[in-house]
Amino acid sequence: MTSLLIKNAEHIVSCDANDTVYGKTNLLIIDGEIVYIGQEEKTADEVIDATGCIVYPGLINTHHHLYQTFSRNLPQVQNMELFDWLITLYEIWKNLNSDIIYSSSITGMGELLKYGCTTCFDHHYVFPQGNIDGLLEAQFEAAKNLGVRMHVSRGSMDLSKKDGGLPPDQVVQTIDEILRDSQRTVELYHNPDKFSMRQVALAPCSPFSVSEDLLRQSAILARDLNVRLHTHLCETKDEENYTLERYGLRPLEYMKTLGWIGSDVWYAHGIHFNDDELRELAQTGTGVAHCPISNMKLSSGVCRIPDMLELGVPVGLAVDGSASNDGSNMLEEIRVSYLLHRLYYGKKAPSGYDLLKIATVGSAKILGRDDIGSLEVGKAGDLFIIDIRGLEAVGTQFDPKSLLGTVGWKKAVDYTVVNGRVVVRKGKLVNVDEEKESKQANTLVCNYIK
Repeated sequence: MTSLLIKNAEHIVSCDANDTVYGKTNLLIIDGEIVYIGQEEKTADEVIDATGCIVYPGLINTHHHLYQTFSRNLPQVQNMELFDWLITLYEIWKNLNSDIIYSSSITGMGELLKYGCTTCFDHHYVFPQGNIDGLLEAQFEAAKNLGVRMHVSRGSMDLSKKDGGLPPDQVVQTIDEILRDSQRTVELYHNPDKFSMRQVALAPCSPFSVSEDLLRQSAILARDLNVRLHTHLCETKDEENYTLERYGLRPLEYMKTLGWIGSDVWYAHGIHFNDDELRELAQTGTGVAHCPISNMKLSSGVCRIPDMLELGVPVGLAVDGSASNDGSNMLEEIRVSYLLHRLYYGKKAPSGYDLLKIATVGSAKILGRDDIGSLEVGKAGDLFIIDIRGLEAVGTQFDPKSLLGTVGWKKAVDYTVVNGRVVVRKGKLVNVDEEKESKQANTLVCNYIK
């Protein structure tokens, strides 16, 4: 049995159904589970004195492409929009291997942990011919070594340039290869149990890189295996024009014909849904991963988050790929999203606290989890702690619920805890040597980007 006590917290922002904020409170985690929140003195194997600190639920990232960490800040793509951006970068991504995947995953998820994220979903869909073995295994190994809670997708592409898609031939596979490996991955790695540290979703890439048959068969297989479905949808007008010209249908209508709607489905981006489509998402419980910084960088548009929240569409927050962000910082995502919607929607915009709840309980919901996302007895011991006694936090104490959106947090958090274990201490990763990993990563990336 292992135990961790967070004592004397100035505030604990629970993000529970009652929006409870505790003051001067202790929180006890035993074997990864929160067992007590209150003012009574408790003992534990390890104690963190949170005097002057705010404790938040761990943030949950619902859409990422960790391999893209090794293709960020490239000058040749800085002014491109999505289709041209993808076509250019596929020529780099076709050289991926398991070493690149492992190191980019350590880099990306390490940054996520340092900024309060405790669960990461990664949408990996690039499987270069000749280098397909061990890619997802490398991601799970990186997650295990860091101590982060990990959801991996067995992504896929089968529609190359010669078939009318965007990717080159070197990164697509046959439907049979994809479905066979999808089933293998789920059977080997998916753990649906409470407090699971690893889960798997099936995630064909997008309507412009995946055939109708692959989308249809993936939906059938996912439901046979009882795992979730994910893809990009309604990210750009180019995508909308593509499905209209190729299939005579708007993107969501097209996906519906293939079984891609329901409470086990969530889409990345979801910018260009119309009013009727938003109502259908709400009625069916189909989720959306909001990626504000990526959407801004690629000039894709502004997701209709206020309308989604009003209608009851399940919404989570995400950083998207590091090549379209160019980072893995969920705290920055909260702050930017708050400001973007204030600019675009004014009084209708979500509050700073609304954005925090999207990044916690909202994200947990679209990943299909009810054991993470809030600080309550019986939930997982996933949290982060910031010390607000420094000069940069003076005057922020009046609304701890909204602070991360309205003021923001510009540096690494003081502590991140996953499943009751400290994985970031005083802003530094606990389980890996940051200096060593950074040096190795820079050597790899310089050989990879030629």
